[in-house]
Amino acid sequence: MNDIIKAMLERRSIRKFKSDMVPKEAIDEIIKAGLYAASGRNQQAVITIAVTNKELRDKLSEANRKIGGWAEGFDPFYNAPVVLIVLADKNWPTGIYDGSLVMGNMMLAAYTLGLGSCWIHRAKQEFETDEYKKLLADLGINGDYEGIGHCVVGYPSLGQAFSKACGSRAEPCGSRAEPLRFPKAEPLVGFLRAKPLNSNTLRSETEYG
Repeated sequence: MNDIIKAMLERRSIRKFKSDMVPKEAIDEIIKAGLYAASGRNQQAVITIAVTNKELRDKLSEANRKIGGWAEGFDPFYNAPVVLIVLADKNWPTGIYDGSLVMGNMMLAAYTLGLGSCWIHRAKQEFETDEYKKLLADLGINGDYEGIGHCVVGYPSLGQAFSKACGSRAEPCGSRAEPLRFPKAEPLVGFLRAKPLNSNTLRSETEYG
């Protein structure tokens, strides 16, 4: 079977992660895969923000929990240490669809690297608040953006996570349960912002504080 089709059939959403940080090289690869997703008229009106700072990650999780209406102490990011936030230009008519394709590419990329991922909603509500609009401004991101989703990424907590996610199809899903073989990385203390430069050129800007 073709490797791409195989990955599409085997990938599963993971809802239980180890707290180990994902190496920067892997995060970069996942974001790059997202940037190359198809977009309406090749406008590429989508940006991705990588959050690896634990304080901000936990703050986002708490905001997401409150929006979702869950009990205090619940983590809607399922302990994943990396949160990739996808946002689309509100003024571009296909922005939501383009952002969804970015999310799909990144989840597939994470799977092929031996990592787990899950699409977490409520980014739209988060980035309608003044607090998170200010976050974008502080990052130097200008414009009117709508939150599409959070792609949470991390090492699956093996056993329970894959068996629950796969159900009766645990065998093919479990074939990718090997952890990623990268050197152990130090946690990043800022953001990785990936943004298209124009319709033909892609640019990644590293902004670690």
